Amino acid sequence: MPSLHSHFSLALCPIALIAFCFLPSPSLAQDQKGAGITMAAEADAKDFGLPAYPGSRRHRDKDDDSPGANFGLWGGGSGFKLAVLKMESDDSPDKIANYYKKKLSKFGKVLDCSYPSPANADSDKDENSKQLTCADDKPDKGGLLFKSGTKADQHLVAIQPAPHGSLFQLVHVAHWDSDQKK
Repeated sequence: MPSLHSHFSLALCPIALIAFCFLPSPSLAQDQKGAGITMAAEADAKDFGLPAYPGSRRHRDKDDDSPGANFGLWGGGSGFKLAVLKMESDDSPDKIANYYKKKLSKFGKVLDCSYPSPANADSDKDENSKQLTCADDKPDKGGLLFKSGTKADQHLVAIQPAPHGSLFQLVHVAHWDSDQKK
């Protein structure tokens, strides 16, 4: 998955989704029957499993920009989902980080990918592991990035300082296949 940036362009979502289809699928148990597709220019807290930061607002880079996207595709017991929401707050990045680190912990160990180190690079290379790693994900300079979940069901929060507070993104990426043992 490419690096997350504070100004994630929703125009890149289709490209990311196509690339995501070709990733090896470590599976996520889902009971999706039939086939379907979901596409929406909006996303909300239920799409992420995380609450909105208190007092935050949806962020638009331009007036005609959508602050979020929600895309899902499934069929034959396999599928994937990508949800992205851009937000802003008057609070500092550290205050938002502390809030979301607590909220992310419900999905498992919270990884701080804000300061990638060469020592972690070797441990991130086990592609067969279901354990989530920072891999190539990193924030823009001065930003913070936190991840939780598994490789098949990831929750990410990327935070960037802004002139009057912070910009942040909530991202949920999940994929599953019919070979998953429940």
